[in-house]
Amino acid sequence: MSIQDRITTHFSDGIDVTIQCAETLPPLIADAGEMMVQALLNEGKIISCGNGGSASHAQHFTALLLNRFDRERPALPALALTADSTILSAISNDYSYHDVFSKQVRALAQASDVLLVISTSGNSASVVQSIQAAHDRQIPVIALTGRDGGNVASLLHPEDIEIRVPSFDPARIHEIHMMVVHCFCDLIDEYLFGDIMQ
Repeated sequence: MSIQDRITTHFSDGIDVTIQCAETLPPLIADAGEMMVQALLNEGKIISCGNGGSASHAQHFTALLLNRFDRERPALPALALTADSTILSAISNDYSYHDVFSKQVRALAQASDVLLVISTSGNSASVVQSIQAAHDRQIPVIALTGRDGGNVASLLHPEDIEIRVPSFDPARIHEIHMMVVHCFCDLIDEYLFGDIMQ
């Protein structure tokens, strides 16, 4: 296979997964967007976490809420648990990396908040423990996963929402997760400052 054929295959595979997701995920994305909007209307915030590429998605989402997506609007309250290297290194050094998000959830989350977790495998121990901490505080969870949902899927309560990408390819899962993050931002903007009626 030539280099250009390999590149074309990446585009084709990405299109295939995107089409599958477009057929199945919109109702879940809409429900998750409404959950986030209700949290914001109740003076809560959206807390997010993930590892590696998923950490970058969490931070990107937080930046879009605190700053802007595609319209001028007030800043919206959001917090990425991945962003403070001092907190992450202190917790992982004194306890375990598995605790880096759950300790922050227990310290910072309020009942009106929503926790957004992002994991391509659904098996990240730090993400799993953050869900357990959120449940302990009666905080709903929105999970972006892939593959078979992993341990995250088995932990979720009926009121939680899982948005699972039907792929085992981490690159394809990350691509859709970014699309979903942008959908969230658009839905939040439209509900709060646009034409969507609640």
